[in-house]
Amino acid sequence: MSFLSGFIAIAGPPNVGKSTLLNRILGRKISIVSPKPQTTRNRITAVLNGDDFQVVFIDTPGIHKTRTALHRSMVESAMAALQEVDLVLLLIDANRPNDPEIAPILRQLQASRKPALLVINKMDLGPPERALPIIEQLRSAYPFEAFVPISALRGDGVETLLKEIETRLEPGPQFFPPDISTDQTESFFTAEIIREKIYLRTRGDIPYACAVTVDRIEERPTGDLLEIDARIHVETENQKGILIGKHGKMIQTIGRAARLELEKRFGIRVFLSLNVRVEKNWNKDTRALRRLGY
Repeated sequence: MSFLSGFIAIAGPPNVGKSTLLNRILGRKISIVSPKPQTTRNRITAVLNGDDFQVVFIDTPGIHKTRTALHRSMVESAMAALQEVDLVLLLIDANRPNDPEIAPILRQLQASRKPALLVINKMDLGPPERALPIIEQLRSAYPFEAFVPISALRGDGVETLLKEIETRLEPGPQFFPPDISTDQTESFFTAEIIREKIYLRTRGDIPYACAVTVDRIEERPTGDLLEIDARIHVETENQKGILIGKHGKMIQTIGRAARLELEKRFGIRVFLSLNVRVEKNWNKDTRALRRLGY
């Protein structure tokens, strides 16, 4: 048998479960997750390896109306991914079948004519028959090759989805070594984990006003401790005060949660130092966005 491979984009509106699905497929945390929309800002590459196949998944930012340079960068990244892959998974929320953000994705698919599967997520939150009118509604919008209801959170239907994907792989090379599951660097993953904890523990505009960069990751010569220095960028002094919290309580809570997860990931004790810096309007400044990794 020949080796099969392919690039698959997971696309959809914000907060439909794209990162949850990617993590479920890979069986480990590749992409950060929070209940807040627009958590994913960068394209995340993850690799699923089998004995005779390799699937390279691209988790894209949620496609939405843009308000800032950061939002434009996120949406442009997602739209570009639809042009570059072999197959698109259009993921939608079964509770929001009329989400207005679905329409621009359909227009992009119509322009590219990429093979696509419609994946209806969050089926665990209601009766299974909800999928039927959604399928009928979108069947005429694009010639989807299959319609797959799933629950990314519970794993229901994910095996069926993987079988649909595998039947559409074509003979091709092994793009990544078999022991590679993502192209993320340690610095990128560390920054993302810190940002996830900010999303989970703050409210309002604070999560969206924050970016995280890692200045240093260094293992002590004794090999028993990983020292990490990271910087959280916010837009105003008021945001800085909220993020630090009274007597430093909020930043301590965020740091502890991030440290515990990083220790599990790296298998070593971690000393995490967090510094908060004000950088006015960073998400509207294209130069600042490039410097911060967007």
